[in-house]
Amino acid sequence: MGTITIVGLGAGDIDQLSFGVYRTLKQANRLFLRTKDHPVVAQLEAEGIHIQSFDDIYEKYDQFEQVYEHIVEHLCAEVKKGDVVYAVPGHPLVAERTVKLLLEKKDHISVRVEGGQSFLDALFTAVELDPIEGFQLIDATLFQPDEIQLRNHIIFCQVYDSFIASDVKLALLEKLPHDYPIFIVYAAGSKQQRIEKVPLYELDRVITVSNLTSVYVPKVENDELLYHDFTTLRRVIATLRGPNGCPWDRKQTHQSLKKYLLEETYELLDAIDRQDDENIIEELGDVLLQVMLHAQIGEDEGMFSIDDVIRAITEKMIRRHPHVFGDVHVEHAEQVVRNWEAIKQAEKENVLHSLLDDVAKALPSTLRAYEYQKRAAKVGFDWSDVEPMWRKVEEEMNEVQQEAGRMDEQKLKEEFGDLLFALINVCRYYKVNPEEALAMANEKFYHRFQYIEQKVKQQGKAWRAYSLEQLDEIWEEAKREGL
Repeated sequence: MGTITIVGLGAGDIDQLSFGVYRTLKQANRLFLRTKDHPVVAQLEAEGIHIQSFDDIYEKYDQFEQVYEHIVEHLCAEVKKGDVVYAVPGHPLVAERTVKLLLEKKDHISVRVEGGQSFLDALFTAVELDPIEGFQLIDATLFQPDEIQLRNHIIFCQVYDSFIASDVKLALLEKLPHDYPIFIVYAAGSKQQRIEKVPLYELDRVITVSNLTSVYVPKVENDELLYHDFTTLRRVIATLRGPNGCPWDRKQTHQSLKKYLLEETYELLDAIDRQDDENIIEELGDVLLQVMLHAQIGEDEGMFSIDDVIRAITEKMIRRHPHVFGDVHVEHAEQVVRNWEAIKQAEKENVLHSLLDDVAKALPSTLRAYEYQKRAAKVGFDWSDVEPMWRKVEEEMNEVQQEAGRMDEQKLKEEFGDLLFALINVCRYYKVNPEEALAMANEKFYHRFQYIEQKVKQQGKAWRAYSLEQLDEIWEEAKREGL
């Protein structure tokens, strides 16, 4: 069993190789390169150095990860025959997936990294970037769009082809204007170095295909381009609540903001009912504003921050979805609901004194009744069919009529409450949310009454000139119009 010695070919020409790396390359009996697509390779071959590359492997697989795994397997097999030198572009520990995979196998094979010049030094020089300003290095073959940090200078490496360039472009277009200036850097630090400044939308149209191509995205200096960024929102809210902020925002408390959260929630529900996407965006923003204000108050008081809020909900979602994030298997949505409730109950059983305690007291009364009934039904306190529910409605209606004759205001109120509670139970049986049903009735009444108002206005008469029968006739006309 030999040793795999890993060296870097640097960013440019042979003169930039360190003497140690050059000597290792010259003395290697078996030298493997990840790719020959590097300025120094032709010069090494001209000096009589025999090189084997893995360039042909790239054509065999659809995914780069498969290519890298194949290379590592091949090297692990070769090292059993004796020492191997493996050379990669740049520095072995900068953006080299195969090196990382080899180091993960150090318990089974001998691996030594000798070093080399990183392409980053040459690239920083090429674009005149001081990394102290903050920069982010991203592997263009393997990244998620939400990893992009526009407040830093960004360098995308491994931009091998136009398909990868297209992925980079599309990810950036979600965050930046189509004409945002970027730089395509080819063979930084070598005699072949070339830099091209282009608008973002042209990235995948003009790019030179090579493993020596990088894309440099200057950090965003214009604050307006970061309005979509969560950090920007957080800073805005902190400023509003800060010493030099808004007097109204500064004096708010959790208690004073309650009514606004309720109002914004109902406005969002209205936008959803109207299927108005633009308004949904606006109202979701207003609800998020309330969340951010409450979180900022918590941070100002030293009690909690938005980080705690996000951490708590993330932990809950992962904990309550073991069929997604764990090894639990489910067949259908009903099983998901049962698992959710079982996990939720296990979380609550050491805290709650009643099954009903986790129903928010601030819910509208119709929803609160609905939720109470749902929780009671889960432990069997429920009718199995709808007939006794309807009989209960009739019973409560009779009691309302009896109390109405006596005109005892308090008892009449109680009986009306019992009747509504019984009707909500029937709604639940038919899987109708009573709050939504009542909201629909309200909306229907609004449009039909508005229709009556328009008719009265068109006819130029006063309201008192109409009898109830005449107004009811217009109401029926509104129904026929589909309102």
